[in-house]
Amino acid sequence: MSNAVATGDIKFIEVVKVLESIEATTQRTVMSRLLSSLLKKTPPSVIDKVIYFILGQLRPDWEGVELGVAEKLTFRALSNASGVSLKQVEDLYKRLGDVGETAKRVISMRVQQGGGKSILEFLGGGGGEELTMGKVYDTFMSIARASGEGAQDTKVKLLTYLFSRAKPEEAKYIARFVVGRLRLGVADMTILDALSDAYKVPRESLERAYHIYPDLGYIARLIAQEGPAALSKIRVTPGVPIQPMLAERLSSAAEILSKLGGIAMVEYKYDGERAQIHRTRDGEVKIFSRRLENITHAYPDVVEYVKEAIDAKEYIVEGEIVAIDPDTGEFRPFQELMHRKRKHDIKEAMKEYPVNVFLFDVMYVDGQDLTNLPLIDRKRKLLEILKPSEYVHLATWRIIDDAEELDKFFHEAISDGCEGVMCKSLKVDSVYEMGARGWLWIKYKRDYRSELTDTLDLVVVGAFWGRGKRAGTYGALLMAAYDPKTDQFYTVCKVGSGFTDEDLVKLRQLLDQYKIPHKHPRVVSKMEPDVWFVPAVVLEIIGAEITLSPLHTCCAGSIRPDVGLAIRFPRFTGRYRTDKSPEQATTVDEILEMYKSQRKVKIEESPNP
Repeated sequence: MSNAVATGDIKFIEVVKVLESIEATTQRTVMSRLLSSLLKKTPPSVIDKVIYFILGQLRPDWEGVELGVAEKLTFRALSNASGVSLKQVEDLYKRLGDVGETAKRVISMRVQQGGGKSILEFLGGGGGEELTMGKVYDTFMSIARASGEGAQDTKVKLLTYLFSRAKPEEAKYIARFVVGRLRLGVADMTILDALSDAYKVPRESLERAYHIYPDLGYIARLIAQEGPAALSKIRVTPGVPIQPMLAERLSSAAEILSKLGGIAMVEYKYDGERAQIHRTRDGEVKIFSRRLENITHAYPDVVEYVKEAIDAKEYIVEGEIVAIDPDTGEFRPFQELMHRKRKHDIKEAMKEYPVNVFLFDVMYVDGQDLTNLPLIDRKRKLLEILKPSEYVHLATWRIIDDAEELDKFFHEAISDGCEGVMCKSLKVDSVYEMGARGWLWIKYKRDYRSELTDTLDLVVVGAFWGRGKRAGTYGALLMAAYDPKTDQFYTVCKVGSGFTDEDLVKLRQLLDQYKIPHKHPRVVSKMEPDVWFVPAVVLEIIGAEITLSPLHTCCAGSIRPDVGLAIRFPRFTGRYRTDKSPEQATTVDEILEMYKSQRKVKIEESPNP
């Protein structure tokens, strides 16, 4: 047993070796097996730190802990630690295009030259002591906490300390972690699989705990220290976001009502930012996005609105934050809300882009977890605690048992500036299914008819180099849909239209940070693009229709053997879905349902069916 393990830690180089193997594989099963073996040998006291590092975060996203170190500071630290000039470091990065490979080369130069001793002495470091995961993580936390005057210098010194002690291959992953580009593409579901295997915990138990308390580091440490039974301690907690319930989609009112047992609660589907709003025991209000990021800073007005409008000490409610035209009171499109996040002067942004909140669910009130109650009971509770105001409203809703009435309400929603309606089950089992995409909630957006008029949110998994005017940019992107059953992405189209010149520049910059030398293990593709990416970027795509395709893997074998589904004449709408994680993209099942809906319509419209 190594000294690191004896003291409840693990050598950082052991973690790095596994990361190198993960980076080299193209198979998801291998990736999961490698992670499981690493977790088995990781001491319980640092298992959370290993998991956070692999996920490229210091703490769960909803805590909003950031290092605050840009590339330039990373280059300064590399220069300090190696004795290689800053210009040499920057020139090397321009040539390699990967901060990790740059760090590996620079630290190799230091090793060859025997440099870097002076900075170690300056920082009080001992000679050849190896880095441990605990030491690396704790140093990162010190970097994140550095604030105020001289914070940048402190961050550089701490990072210099790490690089000074790092082996070249360790420096590679330290540098990538610092700039937020690990390029591993290990998702939360992959970690859950590995934890299930390493600790022999049923996957369902882990998933349930993760949906209630989405902090994989915390969950792993709890199991490692106290055993699987400790998962029962995890409770819905105001201040900790729960995984949002997701919906399926259908294109026929009659089909939706049939699926929901003939009757549904139907609500407007607003074109806004889905928000989970918490009030904690101490009176603090926190707002979380669909991706569970803390977005409270962008909506200080909403914080005040809900304090006035909700009569409860502690709660978790859910709704849509919608941009409003101050002159007409009409809804503005979702994109307007992006200005809230870009503006430094939030007071100015609040004036320019005022918002209203439309609440549609409640999951917790004053010590009571409501997620296991039927929808109608949750709605009653929401009506009980809500005092509607000029800014906070109940989402427009009706109970409908007739297809014609549903169509009429749908068109009302569209004319009022909404995307469509959400149809929700009123059955006894209509609980709030955290993190699940099921038939308790069904999106009814637009009739697909024989054309695909609704949009899809797809994940970029590869790119093809442009020619002619597009030389030097990505001329087309390989897009994929997500399958939650396999935690993999299946290709569904190659999109090359709808991009402006500005988009082509932006996409190259955005995607290059996710570039990898081979197909990602979570991607299933028959096509071979010029460049592969970690599945990370979600774009909104529209097309003419969904067709059978032997080239794409989405729904392969579902309609015909060895044939998948593809989007015909796909086009980028101009909308970057930064509000969605890759795992919240359009699913393969949704695409299959859309395809079947189209076929039905074509048969109905044909004079000789």
